[in-house]
Amino acid sequence: MLDVVLGFLKIGCFCFGGAYGAIPMIREMVLANGWMTEERLAYMIAVSESTPGPIMVNLATYVGQACAGPLGAVLSTVAVVLPSFVVILLVTALLKNAMKNRVVQAVLAGIKPCIIGVVIAAGLQMIARTNAQADVRTLLVTAVLLAIAMGHMILKKKPVNAMTLIGISAVLGAVVFA
Repeated sequence: MLDVVLGFLKIGCFCFGGAYGAIPMIREMVLANGWMTEERLAYMIAVSESTPGPIMVNLATYVGQACAGPLGAVLSTVAVVLPSFVVILLVTALLKNAMKNRVVQAVLAGIKPCIIGVVIAAGLQMIARTNAQADVRTLLVTAVLLAIAMGHMILKKKPVNAMTLIGISAVLGAVVFA
């Protein structure tokens, strides 16, 4: 249980960019320690994305439960959230004007493309390792969603709401795969 808690504390400390940026680290930790199979982890990631709450917290809770029971679930959840909680308290207390600083804005702007790359790489690795097959229908739905997202960005000069994309993908999935 200590390994699970320390692992999620490490993930909470060193992951930047939210849950999608943390998935590769969680995957590496879970598989390296043999806590669950690639297939089970991929399933849990899908479940974590569809249930309320932050994905990283849901994953920590699930892995903690699977490896160490209810106490493991609670401790893993606290461990993954604690570093962010402490950092937010410090930032709020000490750096109220940090977001107005050009250097801070430049650093955050530089990190965004890196996080996008990490998320894409994690998705491609999951597809490759779980032997998922991208058929024409899957590619069609992906292309339509990408076109909608890019079209909205070009026309409205802002990203499309994630909930809108999720709703559209649900409708497309029901129509295309029914």
